[in-house]
Formats: sequence, structure tokens, C-alpha cells
Amino acid sequence: MARLTLDGVAGADLAVRWGVPQCGLFRRLDSTLDAIHDLGAQSAPTGSVVLAEEQAAGRGRDGRTWHSPVGGVWLGMLLRPARCELGVMSVRVGLAVADVVDALLGRVEIRLKWPNDVLLADRKLAGILCEGRWHGDSLQWLAVGVGVNVCNPIPPAVARQAVALHEWLPAVRRLDVLDRLVPVLAGLASGEPALSERECTAFAARDWLQGRQLRSPAAGRARGLRPDGALLVDLGAATIAVREGHVELA
Repeated sequence: MARLTLDGVAGADLAVRWGVPQCGLFRRLDSTLDAIHDLGAQSAPTGSVVLAEEQAAGRGRDGRTWHSPVGGVWLGMLLRPARCELGVMSVRVGLAVADVVDALLGRVEIRLKWPNDVLLADRKLAGILCEGRWHGDSLQWLAVGVGVNVCNPIPPAVARQAVALHEWLPAVRRLDVLDRLVPVLAGLASGEPALSERECTAFAARDWLQGRQLRSPAAGRARGLRPDGALLVDLGAATIAVREGHVELA
């Protein structure tokens, strides 16, 4: 039986290439996040990576499904930070994806939509989902899921809302994204629990929601992020911080 590879490179070679302890490649998984949680429960080391050719039940926030056919990057990574705010980690992963794609494009194009969307020309290129497992107040592990539309087909029904990177870079490979992204993600476990001033500034420069009128998660105008990753919403009489919720524009 032929050994599974990603763009011609075996999983063991990818782990060495990226400086991570292990990289599992799968033809099909329900969800790379579920596989990462399994590894976390088995005491796998931080930085362990799972990649699937396709996901049968890829998921986003609030139980939404993520269309995950062959050709995209469907990545899960296990991290074991000492402390973690899920909203902070989601922002950090989004900034990492944005920097990687902009480097490939050779110019700044990527915008970030709180809490977890990566946009190219106002269409969704990538999504991020971070899930923690705790024992009491102690974080046991963090599962980071990243889905990037690279060379996969976009269903006609969502073609106005979603985009694949190959539309902008016809010769792009998944490895072009992963070679830049995985080493950066592996280093996020050592980050501080709050966003730094530099990170807040970097997000503000890409903030797609800034100044837009919202219906949800609160009726008001988006005013950026707090260092804990919460969305600031100006209600008129006061400004509140929202930690989670689905965004709808007014």
C-alpha cells in the first residue's frame, strides 16, 4: 500500500522539516480537532500535528460545519501552554495565517474578522477554532484547528462568500502554506496569556469589523479588541466587551 504523503512529502519528513515532534497524515478524518484531543489524552507532546486530506465532519464555531474537500489545509495542532485565553489564541493564530498568506501574495491583502475568520477580498479564506481541555482550573491541553482553502474547489452555493488561495496564486501548494505556518503555530504555546501591544496593533490594521454596525453579538458599533481577545462594542451609552458569539452586521 502506497505511503500517504502531502504534496509528495511523508509525515515523518514533514515533522523534521517543521521541527515538530510528530505529524500524522490521514486520507480522511471526521475532524482533525477530534484527533488532536485523542492525542492530548494520550499525553502526546506539544507541537504534535495532524493533517487530513479531507474531513467528513469538520467544524467551526457554534457547531457549524466546515466544507473540507481534498486540496485544502485541514490542520490540527496540540499545544500545552501554561495558561491560555481561547480568544487570545484565536487572534494569534489568525495573525499567523494572515502573515503567511500575505507573504505568499507579496503584499498586504488579508483581513481578520473577529472571532475566527480570515478574509481575502471580503471572502472567507480560512477559519480557526481553538478548544481547551481542563481539569478543574488547570489547562491540560489546547487543540488548535486551522482550515485554509488552498487548492480545493469552492461549492457554487458559497462562491460569493468563500475563496481558495489558488484563485490568486494558481501554482500555490499546500506545502507553501504549511512550511511557513506550522513552525509559527508551534511557538505560540510560549506566548503570554494576553495580547501584547504589538499584537493588538497588528490586529487593528487587519480588523474587518472595525467601525461596522452590528446586530449580533450585541447591537452596536465594533470598536476593536481588548488584550484578552474580547470584542469591544460601542452601544452608544456605553462600550461593552464580548468574549464569544456569532457576528451579524446590522
